[in-house]
Amino acid sequence: MQAGCAPDFRLETRVAVARSIRPEYAMLAEPLPAPELGTGHVVTVGQATLRELFSVWGLDEEGAGTKRWNPLGALIPPNARVVLKPNWVLHYNQGGAGLDCLLTHPSVIAAVLDYVALAHPSEVVVGDAPVQGCDFPALLGWSQMESLARRFGAGGLPTRVTDFRQTVQHGRGYGSKRTENRRESADDVLFDLAGESLLEAISGDAQRFRVTRYSPDLLGRTHAPGRHQYLIAREVIQADVVINLPKLKSHKKACVTGALKNIVGICGKKEYLPHHRKGSAGMGGDCYPGSSWLKRRAEDLLDAANRRPADWMQRLLGRSAGEVARCARLLGADDNLEGSWYGNDTVWRTCLDLQRILRYGRLDGCLDPLPQRLVITITDAIIGGEGEGPLANTPIAAGFLTGSLSTAAADWVHARLMGFDPKLIPLVRESFAGFSHRLAAFRPAEIRVRMAGRELPAQEIWPFAGKRFRPPEGWRGHCELPAPEHA
Repeated sequence: MQAGCAPDFRLETRVAVARSIRPEYAMLAEPLPAPELGTGHVVTVGQATLRELFSVWGLDEEGAGTKRWNPLGALIPPNARVVLKPNWVLHYNQGGAGLDCLLTHPSVIAAVLDYVALAHPSEVVVGDAPVQGCDFPALLGWSQMESLARRFGAGGLPTRVTDFRQTVQHGRGYGSKRTENRRESADDVLFDLAGESLLEAISGDAQRFRVTRYSPDLLGRTHAPGRHQYLIAREVIQADVVINLPKLKSHKKACVTGALKNIVGICGKKEYLPHHRKGSAGMGGDCYPGSSWLKRRAEDLLDAANRRPADWMQRLLGRSAGEVARCARLLGADDNLEGSWYGNDTVWRTCLDLQRILRYGRLDGCLDPLPQRLVITITDAIIGGEGEGPLANTPIAAGFLTGSLSTAAADWVHARLMGFDPKLIPLVRESFAGFSHRLAAFRPAEIRVRMAGRELPAQEIWPFAGKRFRPPEGWRGHCELPAPEHA
């Protein structure tokens, strides 16, 4: 086990929540004192909220309020290698609502880097693997991450920004050209969880595994009975500490994307990531409920498109699939062809496999019996995302950050803060299951939530001021918490 990987049980069961002064990313009206920082103060809402989060969390209580306060110092050993994993899924919001509800806000990332610098790691990598059509330079322009990395580098903290993707699509639709194998093979680590994978239980029909915009034949090479492969960025596996920085949003396939789902971005090739299974629930898949002849034809057209190179025929097949799906919708079906509903029994398994690799994975591609790195999760919900996420969320002024050393505990609390029942969301519920290389050695009933000078059990947590997130269409009526008598 690497240094700093074993937090005590009290910290693992603790989730901290800090309310922001205002639910927005803005400059403070006046700077607030922060003697531990070189500037002596904080100037943004993100900085002030993060500082409050560390205080509520109880990190370095002895040094609090002094120049020597170093809240991450006990978690990040000196000269450690640190990876920051934000949510950088796409450079634009497909619903048109802007990026504040879609991506981890740069002011939050900058605030985290301020406190990481106090711990004196040897290097920091800020990286993600967005969807293949993401314009990474445009995303970096919005986030100003390159200038931020230069600023911290000049201050003595080597910081670099990395696109973990192996495949990039240059355009938004079918027929757009792709660049393959952007990174060297040595830049990634191949894991095969084989029979230990949570996908093994449903792999008898593995030819049904699908992920949007990738050939099913490629998935057939990486996932089959007894073979479940994942290609993980080497930077993550080499890290001593990973700081998981999700944006709290609703998600069409998983219901919630937060601490658990965000880690999909450590895998640079999406053909290693089953997200759903072809066909309706009635015919052995989990792509959509009910039965529809037209939807089956649309799925066949998508398979044909995804098997082709980027050309005019691929574009034609993709458009034809869309037209057939629209005809199905006119006849009363929904337009779901991607497992975007509460019956998706695939995506949570992929996510929890990745979580186990993140926690226990070694550079030789095997899982160690002991955790290999510490995972710190700081979740940005100052502006959250509701509705048809993860690519078309609409903003909700949730107004908080959370912190946890357990991704499972974090998302249990996140679900409740969103107004969702974690017991109805497989991704969250199953993260507490007793599979090998467990993610949580405790029960949800043991989670304690700290906020505003109080500590509460997780079951007493409700949305702030009644601000419930609107779930995706395919989850409505199947994930909500009942209205509390006292919120």
